[in-house]
Amino acid sequence: MILEPDYPNIVMSSLYRGLTIELDCGTLDGHPVYSAWVNYPTGNALAVPKAWSREEALRRAKRWIDRRFHFY
Repeated sequence: MILEPDYPNIVMSSLYRGLTIELDCGTLDGHPVYSAWVNYPTGNALAVPKAWSREEALRRAKRWIDRRFHFY
């Protein structure tokens, strides 16, 4: 049983190559930590589990999309 569920705190949403990237913000030891979710037609995935800035999370999510969906 989860006593304190962790609900996503989406702080930014962006389109990239027809897919949606959503940035979630949380905290780790008092510091902001970002994760990036990618939504695509058949589902979604956690592309970036931990990044220290929005820019880093967005950049790594775009790279994940390019690799996973073979965009070059």
